[in-house]
Amino acid sequence: MTIRNLDHAFSPKSVAVFGASLRDGSVGRVVFDNIVSGGFEGEIWPVNPKYSEVAGRQCYAKAADLPGVPDLGVIVTPPDTVPAIVRDLAERGTRAAVVITAGLTRENGLRQAMLDAAKPTLFRIIGPNTVGLMIPPLRLNAGFAHMAARPGNIALLSQSGAIATSLIDWAADNHVGFSQIVSLGDMADVDVGDCLDMLAGDMHTRAIVMYFETIPNPRKFISAARAAARVKPVIAIKSGRHEQSAKAAATHTGALSGADRVVDAALLRAGILRVKGLTELFDAVETTARFVPLERARVGIVTNGGGAGVLAVDQLMDCNGELVELSPETIARLDAVLPSTWSRANPVDIIGDAPPERYRAAIEAVAADAGTDVVLVMNCPTGLGSSLAAASAVATLAQDGKIDGKPVLTCWLGERTAREGRRVLQDAGIASFETPADAATAVSYLSEWSRAQRALMRTPSSRSEDAKSGREAVLAIFRQVAKEGRRMLTEPEAKAAIFAYGITVPETVVARSPAEAEAVAGRLLKTSEQVVVKLLSKAISHKSDIGGVVLNIADAAAAGEAARAIEARVRKRAPQADIEGYAVQPMVLRKQAQELILGMSQDPIFGPAILFGAGGVAVEMMDDTAIALPPLDDVLAGDLIGQTRIGRLLAGFRDRKPADRQSIIAALNGLSQMTVDFPCLVAMDINPLLADAEGVIALDARIEIEPERVEEAGPNPALAIRPYPSGWEKAFLGGGMHYHIRPIKPADIALYPEFLARISPDDLRLRFLSPRKSFSDQMLKRLTQLDYDRNMAFVALEASTGALAGISRLSCDPDRSVAEYALLVRTDLQGHGLGWALLRQLVDYAKADGIGRIEGLVLSENARMLAMCREFGFSTRRHPSEPGLVEATLELR
Repeated sequence: MTIRNLDHAFSPKSVAVFGASLRDGSVGRVVFDNIVSGGFEGEIWPVNPKYSEVAGRQCYAKAADLPGVPDLGVIVTPPDTVPAIVRDLAERGTRAAVVITAGLTRENGLRQAMLDAAKPTLFRIIGPNTVGLMIPPLRLNAGFAHMAARPGNIALLSQSGAIATSLIDWAADNHVGFSQIVSLGDMADVDVGDCLDMLAGDMHTRAIVMYFETIPNPRKFISAARAAARVKPVIAIKSGRHEQSAKAAATHTGALSGADRVVDAALLRAGILRVKGLTELFDAVETTARFVPLERARVGIVTNGGGAGVLAVDQLMDCNGELVELSPETIARLDAVLPSTWSRANPVDIIGDAPPERYRAAIEAVAADAGTDVVLVMNCPTGLGSSLAAASAVATLAQDGKIDGKPVLTCWLGERTAREGRRVLQDAGIASFETPADAATAVSYLSEWSRAQRALMRTPSSRSEDAKSGREAVLAIFRQVAKEGRRMLTEPEAKAAIFAYGITVPETVVARSPAEAEAVAGRLLKTSEQVVVKLLSKAISHKSDIGGVVLNIADAAAAGEAARAIEARVRKRAPQADIEGYAVQPMVLRKQAQELILGMSQDPIFGPAILFGAGGVAVEMMDDTAIALPPLDDVLAGDLIGQTRIGRLLAGFRDRKPADRQSIIAALNGLSQMTVDFPCLVAMDINPLLADAEGVIALDARIEIEPERVEEAGPNPALAIRPYPSGWEKAFLGGGMHYHIRPIKPADIALYPEFLARISPDDLRLRFLSPRKSFSDQMLKRLTQLDYDRNMAFVALEASTGALAGISRLSCDPDRSVAEYALLVRTDLQGHGLGWALLRQLVDYAKADGIGRIEGLVLSENARMLAMCREFGFSTRRHPSEPGLVEATLELR
């Protein structure tokens, strides 16, 4: 759907409760009492034909009887009454409701009847089957949670009502407050993506935490999550990490949950930090909300207890953390201020009798080390030093939770003695944790969040500059396979396809008989020491399973014998299979090469996913693979390699030289580009891909396609992340100046300060419909870091300098029926046709993208813009409710 009308749910001034009741223990009684006792200051109207009065308030029989139009309806009535109530509310003028009622399912038709009643007026529904909606700053508790939450700046989205109420309970004792709490229920209409869209622009929400089991609209979710994560931390728990729990989640929600590694990859690309459990959720929020993302998170530890330091290091290593290696200068500085028995390494053990002054000196030295990114300070209670005094010393060093500009986290172990120390630290704005494991895990959140933010910034193109594309050659292969009615390519066909995308393969010659295999082997053995003979059968894709591969053949006669032996095994084990011949190729001998696997598969939730890891015949047993969502580029492919154990081996060890990493990255990019180019691809395996210092070579490949989709053009619509829209660049000459017009990129944020400085205050007022003196960094990020699935902006750059000259922008509804446009040209460059060119590019793109209509609001005094709109074919009319505004509309369908 869209975020239209959701503001009525998230900032209501009046509420009508349908099913409000006097009956003790009923949901209607609890919900109405919660709203009244919570202190909501707006109008509260009970609706129930059984009563004339509820809790001292006049009760109404139906929506039409209400004395006003409620902003929000809360529905707690039997399932079969809900569609009619929604219809009555919509006709009354209400535009949102929380449907707490359960039992509206696809099977009984009530869910669809409810949605049909809501559709004509874009009436928004939260639920059904939800605990309710809570907006603590408005003192609104519209649900049946057992207690109200305190106000704060964290938004909670939960697909599970039980998890929502548990977190509310936990937060009460831990002094955590909320800006919004949304129990999403069955998500018939409003889903996680809609709420993320709303919360991204909510100034009262500092961070967003989520619990979810399924993702009903993955592309919308990814798009909304990327928009939100660009401006504030988004932390998620996604249940179903293991096969058994995924089945339980599917049973619970009636929907697919997706493979967990693919979920990890999706959340990473969306900029979301994923945590495993509820106890970690708010620690992660506290850590990420305090600090900006770090390029690296090398940790310097200062502790008065060596054992505590070791425990922290253990947990840090478990979380793929990194300890700083202290410089000789730092060691010397510490030698001068610490006892001779100090550890002389990181962790810096300053001994159990450490007074506050020793803490200060050690922390200052570690923080000053150029290699330190994060400081972790620990304290164990002893009879020789005061934990409270040590905490006070740390507190005086920190400013905004940092020491020397570097994040500082603390761990005061114990309970009775440590409690006061933790309070001092927290009052000083310093994050404090109870155990070494908690503190080390919090450090890992900084590095993991930073990795997610880096992935978020990547916008690979649909025609990657980092990958070779041989689309026409592969299309010819796929057409022939489809013509024969096959889904599986033969090995020579698959190798030819990946070769067209830049992946090296050995020479492969097809022999139609054992005798021909012998002849081919004789020719190949003149330049190779050995050859390989493989079965060629369209009916058998896993050749090794039936003995269809013979290696290390040193003479031609043996090659013929190998082919005859393969034929005998096939006749015995798969007598129905056709033998079309034998693939004969040189035996590739690279003794120091690592065997890798590259692959692509279709996830039921997130679509195409790219796999990389340790390959060979034992790939399942090794279980060393990682997943990424296409499209990839050099950076994302490198990150994918880095997630595996074999990625570290590829860097070289002992007598093995480092593998040619760029060749591996190029192979991944080629695989990604083929996935983008061909919607018909179902699955692909390249196993093994040998990699060493000389480069890479694919010894085997399998590709499966959907024959009926071969002619579908890319970019692949199944991609969860829409690629950068290449092909929309053009040159423009106006006023004697040359310009380059292209889609906006995240890096263009650097061009904005100079651009805005060269626009007159009046032009800014005309563009933004009111005076603007400044633009926050958060707003500039939202303007430049787009998700191309819903928004588009074209920039015009001066060809000679690269300076930003103008921007046209489009913001589209998810249903692609309507998009809002905007246009801004630098004041000193107006009057030369640049605005017309930018608007033309925007309209052409909207037509190609299937958008039905574009519209915009223009100040009535903006005569030049209105004149251009009319010349362009826009219809204009005065805004019905906003004097001074004109609506400009262009129909595209």
